[in-house]
Amino acid sequence: MYMASLLVIFLSSIVLIIFTVGRAQTVPAAVYVFGDSLVDVGNNNYIPLTLIKADFPHNGIDFPGHKSTGRFCNGKNAADFLGEKVGLPTAPPYLSQPKNSFLKGVNFASGGAGIFNTPDTKRVISMDKQVEYFAGVGQRLVEEMGSTPPVQQHLSKSLFPIVIGSNDIIDFFSNGTALRKTNTPHQYVNLMIATLKQQLKSIYGVGGRKFLIIGLSPIGCAPKQRHQIAANACNEEVNYWSKKYNEGLTQMLPELRSELKDFHYSYFDIYTLFLEFVQNPTTYGFTEVKSACCGLGKLRAGVPCTPLSLYCPDRSSHLFWDIYHPTEAAARMFVDKLFDASATYASPITLQQLITL
Repeated sequence: MYMASLLVIFLSSIVLIIFTVGRAQTVPAAVYVFGDSLVDVGNNNYIPLTLIKADFPHNGIDFPGHKSTGRFCNGKNAADFLGEKVGLPTAPPYLSQPKNSFLKGVNFASGGAGIFNTPDTKRVISMDKQVEYFAGVGQRLVEEMGSTPPVQQHLSKSLFPIVIGSNDIIDFFSNGTALRKTNTPHQYVNLMIATLKQQLKSIYGVGGRKFLIIGLSPIGCAPKQRHQIAANACNEEVNYWSKKYNEGLTQMLPELRSELKDFHYSYFDIYTLFLEFVQNPTTYGFTEVKSACCGLGKLRAGVPCTPLSLYCPDRSSHLFWDIYHPTEAAARMFVDKLFDASATYASPITLQQLITL
């Protein structure tokens, strides 16, 4: 009887250990988000001089509490759904607690941010600045944990989503960035990729090892871009260079993996998925993929979403919330596809495989 009891206890302990280890390998230690308005959860609320904000109605109309939070969306955005999927709370905006060590992660993303610095760096958190902030977080983690090795271990088990580049393309073709005067579109896209490569190296230098890299969507199909084209068609020039950027990105990432020890990544082809939404909307539950839900004018893209704008009653049927950003329904679907076990849109490994490394 005594031996039988010991055997039961032993086997129970083994099962518990296996379960615990398995669970630990499927949940990242933390999530550190870098990017633009697609994943901004409120950082721009804390930038007094910026006009790029979403802390007013009708943004947030479907968010818990029905209030605007600084997300450029009617509800939750992709950063929220990613946190839910991996079993962690949404990483808070960095500027809400700039002295925190953020052991469970933080969100550096800022509406209007790009790979390149803007002329006025006080109005957005550029990618370079986001990386600089992360370096500071790494230093504070060392202070909290007492030494570098446990911090490196922690960061090596964390996830680093990168959602950046859309504003760089928009600026080049719409706003006449200064770099347009000295670069052809091909040179500009190559410079974007080279600059991002150095930024990823900097994050790696602090301790990042597992990167979720999100490609560019067909930006030319956003309501604002369609608004400028006859017959409300997609801006094919913008789409062409968005796709070219993605092609260059998928060539650069394997190079980076060969250069940096233990650099791991999952690239998500959002361009192909987004086109499927546009071309086969009813398959995904959408009835409107050209017009924004919130705005004024043709395609509700003549005037952005403001408290004076009109907004659609059924947000879940729209692909776009405003002139550039997806609805909560679309963001949820994007993240669901991130976790698609078939790896239709992910390479060279899925997000689940990345997390378990």
